Amino acid sequence: MMEFIPYLIAAIYLAVAFDYWRKPRQSSTDSRPKWHSILIAIGLALHGWMLYRSLFQGGLNLGITNALSAILWLTLLIYWLTDLHQNLQSLQAFGLPPAAAAVLLEKFFPVSHVVTYADEPLFMAHLTIALLAYSLFTFAALHAILMAVAERSLHNKPTLIRLPDFPPLLNMENLLFKVITVGFVLLTLTLISGVLFSEELFHQPMRFTHKNVFAMLSWLIFGGLLAGRYQYGWRGRTAIRWTLWGFVLLVLAYLGSKFVLEILLHRQ
Repeated sequence: MMEFIPYLIAAIYLAVAFDYWRKPRQSSTDSRPKWHSILIAIGLALHGWMLYRSLFQGGLNLGITNALSAILWLTLLIYWLTDLHQNLQSLQAFGLPPAAAAVLLEKFFPVSHVVTYADEPLFMAHLTIALLAYSLFTFAALHAILMAVAERSLHNKPTLIRLPDFPPLLNMENLLFKVITVGFVLLTLTLISGVLFSEELFHQPMRFTHKNVFAMLSWLIFGGLLAGRYQYGWRGRTAIRWTLWGFVLLVLAYLGSKFVLEILLHRQ
């Protein structure tokens, strides 16, 4: 039964995304968003169960495929909860396919990286906050891409991506900055807890590795974006560019370093 679960999860995610992409503009009486929400909830429940078994089987396995799957699961959960209060169906066109791919990667290319200090409360707090921060910024990056597509569509500019509908652009922009604000607070706590965790367990301050440098640069970009927003009213393309650059650096900081260590160098 477990062997079939990843295929079922991927099929649910891709079916909902495909159904959204293929339909024309939805009418207010269309019942598909409700069914989409139900199907995504089922996919999230199955995905969470599979992820729990993979993460905690034989210790805490934080291999890159598990980490990627966990981040995208949390990203979809944030989307699903937000969509209960706001019309964000268009975001599922960008969020569901990567989540389906992550599930299949976890199935076909499992990477083992068992953490030996998982029983340390400070580390678990650091890990939880970090995963939430990365998930929020993944949500923000997907949302920024959606904003870019919506902006080009509103100005009748040619685009390779055509979606049935978009939320109002102003609402999308306000949501983007709310997500970035919360994500920035969590990223700040991630960096602080990382310093404390390093000193407590390894008796040394946080070293300036590639991971930490990229994380600090990402923190500076998102902090600069928020400062520019509240001081100078930055919005639109400026907000989109800064969000995507900050996200790229964050990916390089965490997943990039894990890819090099676990896949290229085969270090556990």
